[in-house]
Formats: sequence, structure tokens, C-alpha cells
Amino acid sequence: MLVLRRKVGEILVLSGGVEIEVIGITRSRVKLGIRAPKSVVVLRKEGLPIAEENQQASLLLGKFQDGERFLPASLLQTIRNKTAKTSILLADM
Repeated sequence: MLVLRRKVGEILVLSGGVEIEVIGITRSRVKLGIRAPKSVVVLRKEGLPIAEENQQASLLLGKFQDGERFLPASLLQTIRNKTAKTSILLADM
């Protein structure tokens, strides 16, 4: 792990045209601004499981709409059946 010290207003430049700027610093938090091309996905690490669940649900929705009539109740049941093995909890519609 590379550890750097930066002051407010200083910028780190990563490959791919990604810039990380220190916007603010308080006693327990650092506020960062990230500039990146639209092709670069920027996620918080704690948000990764949710992003993966959303991607799986999106794939299931696409398959359902391509070959079958769109029925929300049936779609919800299909998603529940497919995702039960991956322990994804879905709220009722």
C-alpha cells in the first residue's frame, strides 16, 4: 500500500485520467473529489456487494423481458428463485 500525505487542494493523478483531490479535512474525515472519465467506474468498497446484487437483478430483468411477457409478480418470483442461492434479499413490490 502506498501511503501519501496531502493537503487540502492537492491532487493525486492516477493512470487512465483519474484525479483525486483533497477537498476537506476534519478531525475524523477526509473529503475527496474524484474526476474520472465516464468509462471508469468509481464505487465505495462497502457498496460493492449492493452493486453486484443490482447487476445480477438487472441481468435477470433483461432475460425476462427479452423472451417473456412482462409480469411484475412473475418477475419478482423469478428474481427470488434465482437469487435465493446468493442470499440476496429483495423487498416486495
